[in-house]
Amino acid sequence: MSLPLVTTAERRHRLGRRHRLAPSARAATVAEAADSVVALHATDAATVYLSARARLTEGGTDAIERALYEDVSLVRLLSMRNTLFAVSAGLAPYVDASTARAIAAKERRTLLKHLDEDGQGLDAQWLARTEAAALDALDAHGPSTGSQLSAAVPALRQKITISRGKKYETEQGVTTRVIRLLAADGRIRRDRPRGSWTSSQYRWVHTEPWPAVPAAEARVEIARRWLRSYGPATEADLKWWTGWTLTEVRKALAAVGPDHVRLEDGSAALVSPGDTGAEPAPEPWAALLPALDPTGMGWADRGFHLDPAHRSALFDYAGNIGPTVWWNGEIVGGWAQRSGGEIVWRLLSSPGRAAERAITAEAARLAAWVGGARITPRFRTPLERELVA
Repeated sequence: MSLPLVTTAERRHRLGRRHRLAPSARAATVAEAADSVVALHATDAATVYLSARARLTEGGTDAIERALYEDVSLVRLLSMRNTLFAVSAGLAPYVDASTARAIAAKERRTLLKHLDEDGQGLDAQWLARTEAAALDALDAHGPSTGSQLSAAVPALRQKITISRGKKYETEQGVTTRVIRLLAADGRIRRDRPRGSWTSSQYRWVHTEPWPAVPAAEARVEIARRWLRSYGPATEADLKWWTGWTLTEVRKALAAVGPDHVRLEDGSAALVSPGDTGAEPAPEPWAALLPALDPTGMGWADRGFHLDPAHRSALFDYAGNIGPTVWWNGEIVGGWAQRSGGEIVWRLLSSPGRAAERAITAEAARLAAWVGGARITPRFRTPLERELVA
C-alpha cells in the first residue's frame, strides 16, 4: 500500500495554520501562541516577545509581560538542546521532566567537579548551604538581580579557579553558576529584567519546582505535541530539536504511534496519528519573524520552506537563523532594525506584488508594535548586518 502524499504546498499550509501565523489562525493568549510551536526560543530576550507578537490576534508587550511575570502562564526553562526556551505553564512540567532534569543534574555534577578540583574544600554541603542562603535572601528581599544576591550572600562572592595549571586557566565567581543551578532545578525563575523587554539582565524570585512527571511519559507528551505542530517530520528532526538520544526519540515516537506519509521528494516522514488529511489553505499571509524563531528552527531539514541558496545570508556560522521574511509558508527574505528604529527588509526571491504589499504592511505593523525599542539579535547574520549598515 502506498503512503499518503503530503506535498510541499500542504506542509506550508499546515505551517501557516498550526504555527498561528495566518491571520485567521492567530492565538488569543500568549500561552496558546507558545503551545502552537511547543516552545518559544528565549536565548535572546526579544525573541520571546517578537515570536509571540507574530502569533497573537492583538496585544502589545504588556500582554507578554503579564504572561511572564504576573499570571506566569509563560515560563522560561533551560531545556531542549541545553537552550533557554519559554513554554506555557501547562507544558512546563513535561519539558522539565523530559529534558531539563537531565540538564540540571549534569550542571550540578560539573560544578561539583570544579569545586573539588579547585582545592579550597568546597563540596556538596557547601553548595547546599549556599543555595539555601540564596533562597533565604530572595524570601527576605524579594526579586533580586545576581549582583544583589551576591551582596546579600557572602558565599556567592567566592571565586574558584577553573582548569588550574592549564593554558586556559581562569578564575570565576560562583554567583552565576549557583543561580544557573537553582534555575535549572526549578527553585528560582526569571522575573522582570532591569531594563526594557529587550534586556536579558533579569531579577530572580523564589519558586516551587514543577510537579514530578515520569521522564518517559513526559517525552511522549513532548513528541506528541511536536508532531502535531511540526509534522510531517522525521525522527532525525525530533532528535535534533529535543537533543534527546536516538533511543529516547524512538521510544517516545513508538508510544505516540505516528502515521507515515510520503513527501514530494519520495522520502518518508511522520505525522500525528490520523493526521494524513489535507489541510485547508489559509488566506495569504506575510510574517516578519525574529532571529531564532521556532518556525525557522523547528526541523533539522528545512528544505520545504527555505531555498538552500539563501541559507548563507540568513544563518550565522553556528546555524542560528536571523530575522526572516515569510510569504505563505516560505522564507523569501530577511529584515532588520536600523539604529533610528526603521524596519528594513530585503527579498531574496520574487514572490510577486501581492506579497510585497503584504510584507510592507506587516513591516509597518511590526514597527508600530516595537515603538521606541531597539532590537539587535544576539546572533548576527550576514543579511541582517548588511541591512543595518
